[in-house]
Amino acid sequence: MGARTVRAHVDERRGAARMTGSGDPGRLTLRPLSARSVILSLLLGTHPPELPARDLVRLVAGFDVGASTARAALSRMAAAGDLRRTDTGYRLSERLLERQRRQDEALRPHTRAWDGDWETLVITATGRDPAARAELRTRLAALRLAELREGVWLRPANLDRPLPTDLGRVAERLVSRPGSPAVELAARLWPLVDWADTARALLVHVDRARRPAGLLTAFAAVVRHLLADPVLPPELLPPDWPGTALRDAYARYQREQSGQVRAHGPRT
Repeated sequence: MGARTVRAHVDERRGAARMTGSGDPGRLTLRPLSARSVILSLLLGTHPPELPARDLVRLVAGFDVGASTARAALSRMAAAGDLRRTDTGYRLSERLLERQRRQDEALRPHTRAWDGDWETLVITATGRDPAARAELRTRLAALRLAELREGVWLRPANLDRPLPTDLGRVAERLVSRPGSPAVELAARLWPLVDWADTARALLVHVDRARRPAGLLTAFAAVVRHLLADPVLPPELLPPDWPGTALRDAYARYQREQSGQVRAHGPRT
């Protein structure tokens, strides 16, 4: 049940990479990015995430988005609350600033040596409606916890991060050492083989991409895939785990993109 829960959470991400069978890059299907997604990808990778409108329009033109399409997308995104107008241009909204924070953490997770303990959350709240239960499940999966059985979520205690304090109102946090062998338990909780196959296919896809739009589409999929990496201790991972290689590839691309943003920065 735990592996299915996490897999469903990964698959529901819009535009997620899809692949069947082994890590064959030919079976990796990536949806082209919309103008909105191109703008968001650029701002999510920019620190601080704010650019003048004219510079955003210039930048997205390099990814096959026309100027009129870009301006229309900016207006719609501001009206929808995705972007906030500033004196100098557009900035990510508070909601998307939180998404940027989670993306940054996914690319550079803070870990500590694992001593064999597991972080366990037992849901204690009752009487919640289906929407509230679904929201909680999404939050717990985003925290890289996996569901062992109904109401019991856990992961190895190797992440150096506090849990949100408000979770204390609905769950009890425990530290445990399950009776099952740790490697077997991790394989039950997360679809590790599937994740690794898709990661390797993404690396090949990135290497083969030639046009800027295709490369941005590939790396947007890389970011989404890294958000689903459970970041387990090395001793619980299958051999040749590609998580580090995927992060390194994105870090190189992010440095290149930052250089492009600076090169297209405010002009006087």
